[in-house]
Amino acid sequence: MKETRTKPTSSDVAVRDRLLAGAAELFTRKGYNGTTVREIVAFAGVTKPVLYYYFRNKEGIYIELIRAAFVKFDALLDETRKERGKSIERLLRFSDRVFALFMENIKVARLMYSIYYGPPQGAPFFDFDALHLRLQEAVRSLIKKGIRQGELPKGNVEDRVWIILGAVNMAMEVNLSHPERAIDRKGFVRILNLILRGFQQEGRR
Repeated sequence: MKETRTKPTSSDVAVRDRLLAGAAELFTRKGYNGTTVREIVAFAGVTKPVLYYYFRNKEGIYIELIRAAFVKFDALLDETRKERGKSIERLLRFSDRVFALFMENIKVARLMYSIYYGPPQGAPFFDFDALHLRLQEAVRSLIKKGIRQGELPKGNVEDRVWIILGAVNMAMEVNLSHPERAIDRKGFVRILNLILRGFQQEGRR
């Protein structure tokens, strides 16, 4: 006899979201080791058995937080690969969407940065380098296509990759460390347009 699975209700989703939001906030503020299950459930307004039901333990809720971020980024990569059109426009859209995804998930991003750059705190391992390498490769691929299609003059591909990534990373890190000085998405796109116009002018010098 096959086991029937019931679809999660809106109440289930709301409870899971509260638990994930609480875990992201507490892990970032107190560290993975410094956060207890008791604090997470208190933040979410539920009991320990509820957390155990959805995530089994503290490790499970951490894994779900990071896994969900990886899934969203991979979906963005897939969407970009399937797009058609000019490579320069696709590069602009991709960089903008990466920044938008970061801003929508800034608490989880702050947690990832704290684990990557700080003590591991006993948190389960995730290959954050692989995430960044996939970002690099996506930017590199679009720049190479831009050169092949004549949208960009021939030149050093890697220099251009690091210029784009530098802008992306700086925009992210300023939002993490000095949000009062940070640029918004509109400002970020304006800077990217300046960079891309500079790339296109290289061949005219």
